[in-house]
Amino acid sequence: MKKLRALAKLCSIEFFDDPSLLVAVSRRILEVLVLAMPAPVKEKKVRGKKKKGMKKADPRKLEVLDACFALGGACGMVRDFEDMRQYYKRAKEGYEEQLGPDSEKTLEATCGLILVTCSSLGEALQRLRALVERMVGALGVDNAVTLDALNSLGSRLQENGEYEEARKVYERVLAGREKVLGEDHKDTLGTVNNLGTVHNVGLKNYEKALEYYERDLKGYEKTLGKTHPRTLGTVMNIAVLYMDGLKDYGKAEELYQRALEGNEAQLGKDHVHTKGCARNLAVNFAKAGEDLKLRKIIDDYPHLRYLEG
Repeated sequence: MKKLRALAKLCSIEFFDDPSLLVAVSRRILEVLVLAMPAPVKEKKVRGKKKKGMKKADPRKLEVLDACFALGGACGMVRDFEDMRQYYKRAKEGYEEQLGPDSEKTLEATCGLILVTCSSLGEALQRLRALVERMVGALGVDNAVTLDALNSLGSRLQENGEYEEARKVYERVLAGREKVLGEDHKDTLGTVNNLGTVHNVGLKNYEKALEYYERDLKGYEKTLGKTHPRTLGTVMNIAVLYMDGLKDYGKAEELYQRALEGNEAQLGKDHVHTKGCARNLAVNFAKAGEDLKLRKIIDDYPHLRYLEG
């Protein structure tokens, strides 16, 4: 059982490159934890007045709820949103019973449930704003769970085209994550990347976007290495900025080539990330008028033949 609990703590995409495998392992861990739960024991009646106050949380039940929450997140990675909703709901209701409505785990599960149940972007924004305010009061503004919810709010603002408001929220998240997690933590760097995208896509401030992207790239190269998928993803973001924003097709080609070679080596030519990178490089060749290079990459990647002519 100790080994199972240790594996459950590793159930994240950081340790499982294949999201489907992560879902399968998470499901099995939950099944075993549920089976290992002892049968409920009826409470003995005690004469006199019942003591007031919150009951002590059952650590065995919390382990099951943690596994539910982890499985909900894994289901989201494979776009199984119905199971995601069910497991987040189960976790949220269980945490509320065991720990109370304003506990960190309850509020974190509440945030996950909001993200998967809202029928419109407007509803999600309204509920996230209310939840963040509640989290700040209950947990504090620099709590990791509060910062996660703020980051989700920033993402929805960005999706809604509210780029200036998203920028302010992301800057608040970045300051908190630098303080709590450090400058090179993956979540801190994720927010740096978000700020780069807001400046690039939304605000069209390409120099500022490049500043954030380059910081992001330097952090990932330091912590994950030059060929990690997250590192190569940032290389792709910088290449897109050079191609679409700065119109520097030569620099974009250099970066796309780096990302393509890395994805081919790590993931293979048939992986969706590799094919997407090849497509972007082909588009860059087309924009730059590099017909020979365009024909060469189409020969290497036949799925790009629609770009001919």
